[in-house]
Amino acid sequence: MSADLDLTDRTTTPKVRGPLCRLLDLDGRLFEAAAAWHWPGAERVLPRLSRGANHGVLWFATAAAMAATRTPRARRAALRGLASLGVASLTINTIGKRSVRRARPVLDPVPLVRQLTRQPITTSFPSGHAASAAAFATGVALESPAWGAVVAPVAFSVAASRVYTGVHFPSDVLAGAAFGAGAAFLVRRLVPTRAQVRRQARPRAEAPALPEGEGLVMVANRASGTADRVRALQGALPKAEVVECAPEEVGDALAKAAARARVLGVCGGDGTVNTAAGIALRHGLPLAVLPGGTLNHFAYDLGVEDERDLVRAVRHGEAVRVDAARYDTGDGGGLFLNTLSLGVYPELVRERDRWSHRIGGWPAGLLGALRVLRADRHPLEVELAGQRRPLWLLFVGNGVYHRMGLAPGRRTDLADGLLDVRVVHGGRRPALRLLAAAAAGPLTRSPAHAAVQVNRLRLTGIAPGTPLAYDGEVTAVSGEVTLRKLPEALTVYRPLRPGI
Repeated sequence: MSADLDLTDRTTTPKVRGPLCRLLDLDGRLFEAAAAWHWPGAERVLPRLSRGANHGVLWFATAAAMAATRTPRARRAALRGLASLGVASLTINTIGKRSVRRARPVLDPVPLVRQLTRQPITTSFPSGHAASAAAFATGVALESPAWGAVVAPVAFSVAASRVYTGVHFPSDVLAGAAFGAGAAFLVRRLVPTRAQVRRQARPRAEAPALPEGEGLVMVANRASGTADRVRALQGALPKAEVVECAPEEVGDALAKAAARARVLGVCGGDGTVNTAAGIALRHGLPLAVLPGGTLNHFAYDLGVEDERDLVRAVRHGEAVRVDAARYDTGDGGGLFLNTLSLGVYPELVRERDRWSHRIGGWPAGLLGALRVLRADRHPLEVELAGQRRPLWLLFVGNGVYHRMGLAPGRRTDLADGLLDVRVVHGGRRPALRLLAAAAAGPLTRSPAHAAVQVNRLRLTGIAPGTPLAYDGEVTAVSGEVTLRKLPEALTVYRPLRPGI
């Protein structure tokens, strides 16, 4: 009986097909089914959409349209989408396409009307168009879910168009989309979204609820380009009074507004907000801040990004107490809400202000940094803790700045009672020391830079005419400067999350 079985003869043994072969067969059948399926209304749309997404043109145009809305959240979402797209494209073109040499589908089952005029010549796996679409849409959604909901259908259509036009198998598209979404999450890990910055829950402050804005007097700096935001605020709070004025009139306008207001409002940049905070403190008024400048550090760290945030807080009387800080000299002093600095930074501010009206804020800041770092100068001499020290930079923050990933430092608590003091020591190669300090973040010990948190700081031996920068403004100081905190001195409107 056993002699009838030839166990060594393998020519008649059926071959077992592996999982990969079965997946490829399924992929091919899905492609053929998609080619045979009638897609209502798709013949005019999907091929054009597929061509429009070549080289990321569609996504760059979408990002430009989002940025044109001039809302901070939309601009950040557009930038994050483009950054995610860049990472995805780099990964696909350097690793993905070269790792798997898969041929493009045969176009015979695809109706001629669907086919692209110019067929791609790269390998099929994974789909670069799907990767770019998923990366951009996911990046946008991580920063702004509302904008993500707008972009997602377009991204899905671009991905589907690659199968519809016959240039990719379904698995190519799925793999590309997975690459793209992964790139967006990688970018978020390196540069966290604003929603990931967890602000500390402060005790709620007593502030009047103004459902229609009655009692709110909003002073807007006309030079900051605040007209659109002010109009939106007036539409939402029709009983609020709005006073628009030139930069040189802001101080007088705020003082007059404080005399008749229940709530003092301000719309402008950090310098304008600084002036309003000082007047609100003197009159014991709560402050409503509507960001209207280039950087808006205080408003953004507070959690107010646009008029919608502020309107919600004012209507419901949602407010918190925050710290202020003062610098005092023999000739007077002043308030700062964000930062104060001595050394090269005040020179950078002067250079930026010199060029900003010609080329814009961000280009002027970059040009100012290049000019300051290239200039031949001597370090600042300051007596600190009883010792005279050469310094390239002394930075003092009103509250501790924290680094998350590669993003610039941000404050998560505006009432921590601390001054965040950073020092870049004098020595050779100031540009290298300053760049190293900026990249390293809050190192407590280093030959080039150091950091400490205190609630009071005294500087002496400052040469006459030394520039001091605070909240984007520059003044001259000499002799002795004392810095101190004013804990929870200011009541400011801020939309509160549930449970705060």
